Amino acid sequence: MSKITTLLLSATDVNSIMNDYGKNRLMDDLIFRLINEFKNFNPEETTIPIRSGFNYTNDNPGLVEWMPVYKKGEEVVIKVVGYHPKNPANFNLPTILSTISSYDTKTGHLKGLADGVLLTALRTGAASAVATKYLAHPKSETLGLVGCGAQCITQLHAISRLFPIKKVLIFDTDVECMDSFSKRIEILDLNIEVVSSNIQSILQESDIVCTATSIDVGEGPLFDKYDVKEHLHINAIGSDFPGKIELPLSLLRNSFVCPDFTMQAKIEGECQQLSDDEIGSDLVGIIQNYDAFKEQRNSLTVFDSTGLALEDQVVMDLFMDLAKEFSIGIDISLENISKDVKNPYHFIKHKANV
Repeated sequence: MSKITTLLLSATDVNSIMNDYGKNRLMDDLIFRLINEFKNFNPEETTIPIRSGFNYTNDNPGLVEWMPVYKKGEEVVIKVVGYHPKNPANFNLPTILSTISSYDTKTGHLKGLADGVLLTALRTGAASAVATKYLAHPKSETLGLVGCGAQCITQLHAISRLFPIKKVLIFDTDVECMDSFSKRIEILDLNIEVVSSNIQSILQESDIVCTATSIDVGEGPLFDKYDVKEHLHINAIGSDFPGKIELPLSLLRNSFVCPDFTMQAKIEGECQQLSDDEIGSDLVGIIQNYDAFKEQRNSLTVFDSTGLALEDQVVMDLFMDLAKEFSIGIDISLENISKDVKNPYHFIKHKANV
């Protein structure tokens, strides 16, 4: 029997993959793979349950959830993610910490285990770019970012790969976060104008807006009144828990609302504010039937992004492929397997009676 190993990709490994492959090339490939996966998605071949987990209220409130996807005959991918909004201030840690695992459905063998912090940020940005490609006005040039934390970097990066962004308007309740934004995006090498602003000006001037905040349950929406361009597209990223919303109901009702995962968005996303008949097609439906929806690019649209396990599977497979290409990562014998698979005590040395 050949040796069975698990490919372990640490934070250093995934960083090395991105450096070796190139940030733009990697983002472009991820966007391409996502679009291809959405175009070919078949619910009879791929099962995606609503995520589940535990949430708790204490001095450091948060949650730990698991997001599985089952691609029949191929693999099961499960992301375990922790969301703790006080992490940056209290522990100098990202708000989101996660790992992603991939299992062989023939045997249950754990094929790979990877850091999910960078991968989650990348796939969330890429998903917004895909939604923006199909829902935003094709000549959009001004991007507004409400919330300037870690997620805004990949949102800007991904969207800038598909749209000629010339101006970025930013707002965050944390002034230091706003002040550091320009420095943090230098690595993207974008020729753009960055302007510190307020929410009302962002809504009024932008063609595309991304809201990615850590607003608390019951404290939303981020704004009540709004004056927007008739073709404004919004990627609503921050709603990921019952009672946590970023956008006002009046705006949602005046918009074409596209969820990433309708059943989940009705529980945790902006769609929890809407009735079924007020919710539009999900992103898969739009991509697979685009001729029926392309006129939406001239109207007010919202992408309700709660996070889709299919995106985790796509980004995990991409990094696993690149890890093998660049010989990055560690192959470890993680599972206890012996020649005698019916003896769990195979490793114990026999001691003769004295």
